[in-house]
Amino acid sequence: MTQCLLAFLTGLLLLSSFNVAAAPIVELEIRDHLFYPAELVIPVDTKVKVQITNHDPTAEEFESYELNREKVIPGHSQAVIFIGPLKAGIYPFFGEFFPKTAQGKVLVK
Repeated sequence: MTQCLLAFLTGLLLLSSFNVAAAPIVELEIRDHLFYPAELVIPVDTKVKVQITNHDPTAEEFESYELNREKVIPGHSQAVIFIGPLKAGIYPFFGEFFPKTAQGKVLVK
């Protein structure tokens, strides 16, 4: 019984010291139908959480053919998308509802 308890406690100690790395968070804002920052820099081969905050009163859609992502963010709200892991390169994105002004790119280094 004591050996079982010792094995159990050892297992708990190992689990508590095991640190699972969470995806890095990158923040992106929409203001006046523009993305801020217009260039997101992320590391190669890393899954990244992109927290998008739309400060405009109207909705905008984050769209990227190269990233295979699209997400509508209603006015005055937030959304999350995950991108990666990606190879080094440049991956453009744009706002579907205001494509002439809402443009940006993900730079993977």
